[in-house]
Amino acid sequence: MLRNRIGELVGIRYPIVQAPMNWVSGAELAAAVSNAGGLGTLGPNAGADSITPDVELTGERLRGQIRRVRSLTRAPFAVNVPIGVGDALKYSQKCIAVVIEEAVPVVVTSVGGPKAYTKTLKDAGIKVFHAVSTARHAKKAEEAGVDAVICEGFEAGGHKGFTELTTMVLTPMVADAVRIPVIAGGGIGDARGVLAVLALGADAAYMGTRFMATEESESHRNVKEAVVRAQDVCTVSVPKEFMLARDLSNAFTAQYLEMKKAGASAAELKAFLAEHSQYPAQHLGDVDNGELCCGQVAALIGSAPAAADVVGGIIAGLSAVLEDLKGKFAAFQGGKP
Repeated sequence: MLRNRIGELVGIRYPIVQAPMNWVSGAELAAAVSNAGGLGTLGPNAGADSITPDVELTGERLRGQIRRVRSLTRAPFAVNVPIGVGDALKYSQKCIAVVIEEAVPVVVTSVGGPKAYTKTLKDAGIKVFHAVSTARHAKKAEEAGVDAVICEGFEAGGHKGFTELTTMVLTPMVADAVRIPVIAGGGIGDARGVLAVLALGADAAYMGTRFMATEESESHRNVKEAVVRAQDVCTVSVPKEFMLARDLSNAFTAQYLEMKKAGASAAELKAFLAEHSQYPAQHLGDVDNGELCCGQVAALIGSAPAAADVVGGIIAGLSAVLEDLKGKFAAFQGGKP
């Protein structure tokens, strides 16, 4: 495959970036994706088996996962650092210190402004990818000096802005707005999706849910089975105080949305979310009563193979998709492919 801007920037073979997922993307998954030629990413709570408010422990858990990745691969990998606001900044500050001390190749910053840590990371020789939800935010990230921007359409799982822009619309908007590389996600689960975002102007595809249902994913077996069973309209958008989340539809989402419709207070909703967080769903396997962040692409997933098979299948499938496109375009070229 021809090298592209993301490949040249971080030294990966294929334009596939595994998105970070809370309680899901630990060292085994990140290393497997990187070994397969993509860019694996450690997510929040990677490798953890319990929730902790301890800032130092949070940082040391991350350090352990970074070193575990390095024991499994020599390929480049990334670490996600959610920036946060207010009191949450103490966690991201600690994680930033750790990734600098450990000389991590790439950091994905999200849930906050791009100015927070970009200069600090770049001064340490670390590449910075920043998650955005609009073309305007992409421009601000570029001005802040990030190396690439990540945009996720409304189809994507997890947390995002309130814009509701789809991948089909957001990707070309961002690609037209900035000069730096663009990584696009939301609704990508196979070769067709990867080729689509490349055609829309992205330099690489950003994939989360597809890697959630893999052997190396830290998701509970119940979660992987739920994703594989999912069909058609299997997710729902869940509005929270500062952002939207896309979750697999279950008893939790039904009750939360009913509470919101009935006028529950912000405090009541916050308490309900804390009680039914991703921890009991993703880690403990209560797929009915916990929040299970998941993209619409779950309906396209029919198995949970090794991560390397996902990457390899996509790359192998690109040739077939391209040949199909050539045939469809032949009609516009006088029958000449």
